Amino acid sequence: MPQATTTEQVTSVEIDFYEHEIYCGQKLIARITYDYNDFVTQPWVVEVNNQEFFRRSWYQKCFDDISWHYKKGTLPVQQEELPIATTGNEVMARIAEACEVLGYELCDDGIYHNGKRLKEIVYKNGTYWYVQSLPPQQESPGEALDLLDKPFDQITPDEWLMLAEYEPVLELVAA
Repeated sequence: MPQATTTEQVTSVEIDFYEHEIYCGQKLIARITYDYNDFVTQPWVVEVNNQEFFRRSWYQKCFDDISWHYKKGTLPVQQEELPIATTGNEVMARIAEACEVLGYELCDDGIYHNGKRLKEIVYKNGTYWYVQSLPPQQESPGEALDLLDKPFDQITPDEWLMLAEYEPVLELVAA
């Protein structure tokens, strides 16, 4: 449903250069983010409820268009965001359980297998991410390892099962 027309001032809060939250008073009405894809002619994206609403070629045009749509009542209503249900400790516990099932060792600086660091864990923007710390191992290609590059909150239950069933290929040593 469209919002009621208003004369309140629309303001921007810069999260960083490439991410802004747009407010009317204390109410979040939209977000402006930058699309890093090299082939996009309109890289500034306006999102409402985590859905792309429109794109423009520069930030100020996005801000002006948000203001115009909001004041005309044609901007979708931004739903209140629910707080994240898990804490960092709960997420790390899930990571530790997955590592144990896969036979990996979880240390402070990453995930290890047979003494080799496979992945580094990074906490960014409220989400835990894996970062590749070594070149991909030729001995263990496959979808299960590709899943290690995804944030944990985006892994589906079927993908968790696939990770649980994954068995790393042991290195063959010539005698």
